[in-house]
Amino acid sequence: MTHEDPAGSGQHPPTPPRRIRVTAPIVRARRAPGQPVAREIAEQSEVGQVYVRSLIRSQLRLAVVVAVGFLLILLAFPLLIAYVPGLEQAEFLGVPFSWLALGVGVYPIILLSAWLHVRAAARNEARYLDLVNDA
Repeated sequence: MTHEDPAGSGQHPPTPPRRIRVTAPIVRARRAPGQPVAREIAEQSEVGQVYVRSLIRSQLRLAVVVAVGFLLILLAFPLLIAYVPGLEQAEFLGVPFSWLALGVGVYPIILLSAWLHVRAAARNEARYLDLVNDA
């Protein structure tokens, strides 16, 4: 398919410029004295990669700890109901206590876990930024 000029001048419309993707170069050198760590991270050098991996590992460790803690508390509900005598037959406003514990009592645990995770993740990131800015 050809583009034709409606005025009939025979000139083709200009072709749009080709897109160019700009990326940071990968540098495999040791950190030079006095070179900021932020630049190391942006250039994806070995030193920068160590800092980023450290942040990722600390965030992953935090997520695993919070998830395991949440699951342990969640598993404690059925165990509590099964092993505390009379708790299975207990009712509150005609609703069995076990339903309330598993259906309603879980949400405060979820909110507390989420709040603790966000707070600790922000603290990890702040430490990372301090480390990057101080180095």
